[in-house]
Amino acid sequence: MAISFEGQVALVTGAGAGLGRAYAIDLARRGAKVVVNDLGGDPAGTGENRAPAQKVVDEIKAAGGEAVANFDSVASYDGGFNMVKQAMDTYGRLDVVICNAGILRDMAFHNMAEEDWDKIFAVHIKGSFTVLRAAWPVFRQQSYGRVVLTTSSSGIWGQFGQANYGAAKTAMLGFMNVLKQEGAKYNVMVNTVAPVAGTRLTAQVMSQEMVDRLKPEYVVPAVVYMVSKENTDTGVVIEAGAGNFSRAAIVKGPGVQPGMADLKDAEWIGENWAAITSLEGAEPMWRTGQTLADHLKEVAAAKQG
Repeated sequence: MAISFEGQVALVTGAGAGLGRAYAIDLARRGAKVVVNDLGGDPAGTGENRAPAQKVVDEIKAAGGEAVANFDSVASYDGGFNMVKQAMDTYGRLDVVICNAGILRDMAFHNMAEEDWDKIFAVHIKGSFTVLRAAWPVFRQQSYGRVVLTTSSSGIWGQFGQANYGAAKTAMLGFMNVLKQEGAKYNVMVNTVAPVAGTRLTAQVMSQEMVDRLKPEYVVPAVVYMVSKENTDTGVVIEAGAGNFSRAAIVKGPGVQPGMADLKDAEWIGENWAAITSLEGAEPMWRTGQTLADHLKEVAAAKQG
């Protein structure tokens, strides 16, 4: 059965070009009413331009869909509130939020200025907070919501010259891991995509040939599925790009568990380092102190009875 968003409303940030545009167009094609947000700044986060968001809205309408443009900055608390308010005022509900807006300010760490750090965090992690903080009461009240955050291989695995960007993208995982727990009882699923695509941002670090080949449309299927009602998984990170899809996860190894019978010293750690750092038998976690497997057993038991 085809995945449909008929009767649903989606908000996509940074949707004036690249990945955000591709998400917005596919959601609209599937019946969603879309709030297309884009401040229209340059890849470093300066300036503004209303044309990109409006152009995407015009594309959606020309294809028979419904959309409105929003030009607020995700880095502003009021901006995040205004986007959600616009969705509610225009369409009366909000079902999907895709936090896609982003900028780059790459440089080696010893050359990084305070502004380069602060600006990246303002757009990426605060920019996800502002929108979701406004959307969260809506999701709770309607007992439904689908969220996709955006991380990066730079945040999961690391990339030279991206200390600011990588740190902000890793923060997205912590954000997801809390929201997945707080949203679970309200049928709010919070997942994360780590996309690889040719966009205005990646054009700064990729060859033009790669930018042309790595079309954003190769990422779209994973994101659209994760924000659909068909998806009931939460807390999942999907790497997507170049037609490939895989799950990335933070896992916890069994380690060594001698307890508090006696206090160990650094020498003891050194002697047991291989066992402490071994990932043999490692498991993904649901929350602090509970494995994902145990959580799923708990959920299954609750459904049975």
